[in-house]
Amino acid sequence: MKKILTSLALAISLAATPVWAETTLRVAHNAADGNPKAEASLLFAKLVEEKTDGRIKVEVGGNAQFGDDAEAITSMRLGAIAFSANSQGTTSSVVPEFALLGLPFLFSNQQDAWRVLDGTAGDKLSELAAQKGLVVLAYWDNGIRHVSNNVRPITKPSELAGIKLRTPPDTMTVDIFQTLGANPTPMAFSELYIALQQGVVDGQENPLANIYSSKLYEVQKYISFTGHKYEATPFLASKIVWDRLSQDDQAAIREAAKEAGDFNRKTFVEQETQLRAEMEAAGVMFNDVEHSAFVAATQPVYEKWKKDYPELVSLLVRESTQSQ
Repeated sequence: MKKILTSLALAISLAATPVWAETTLRVAHNAADGNPKAEASLLFAKLVEEKTDGRIKVEVGGNAQFGDDAEAITSMRLGAIAFSANSQGTTSSVVPEFALLGLPFLFSNQQDAWRVLDGTAGDKLSELAAQKGLVVLAYWDNGIRHVSNNVRPITKPSELAGIKLRTPPDTMTVDIFQTLGANPTPMAFSELYIALQQGVVDGQENPLANIYSSKLYEVQKYISFTGHKYEATPFLASKIVWDRLSQDDQAAIREAAKEAGDFNRKTFVEQETQLRAEMEAAGVMFNDVEHSAFVAATQPVYEKWKKDYPELVSLLVRESTQSQ
């Protein structure tokens, strides 16, 4: 809360700044240095300054320096922080429809997800976000997610039974792992390393880039290629701050967010093979899973979410199938 109040004071002072003066805006994210999200945020800051001829500078607060994802969204809705490379799960706490992007096995690869996000479904989600005071500038990537744990290799759904698995505070992910028989435990990402180290939870689920950059592999024995869901990184702007900007600056910032997002997406995909090799060298054991068994076991998740969002679930399923 102290971080939010401090940021709010900064936002109030910026509101009184003459439009011709140099302005510094903040972007928040929770990723560790070297993560594609962190690197893309730094690139975004550089591009904004270049494209606005130095009128707008962007201060990047990584590793939850400006608050975790939930705090960042609250700050943006108050106009206290300008931007956030946020998480799909946390965004869904404000715009529930974002959770649908994580329907189990909806996308077979990241490229299919990007085509859907850059199309009708992404536009619909952006409209819904705007109604909640959040402007979607781009859909960055947060990878295909896999399960890691310290109990045993996971090859089939039944082997998740009894495993205490950290999930984001995201209802879709919780539903997936409850359906699979695990014990999902929502927890902020910033608390995860210590929780794994101390045995508070047995495992977690993330793409390899996040597992590596936050050094989770140091406290995990097994990584199983479940590929159970995709996650985007919605790159968001505060509508309060956004509406104060000129049309030219808005166009420049959107362009910067898109270019940084293209870099983010490319980097996420490129890292997969390299990171596996490095973690194997550190002693982590990798294994494949019985994919069809996981797909069949998670079908009840679709039935549950179709009841609340029939049109959007149908749109996502249709567009994901067309992109394959």
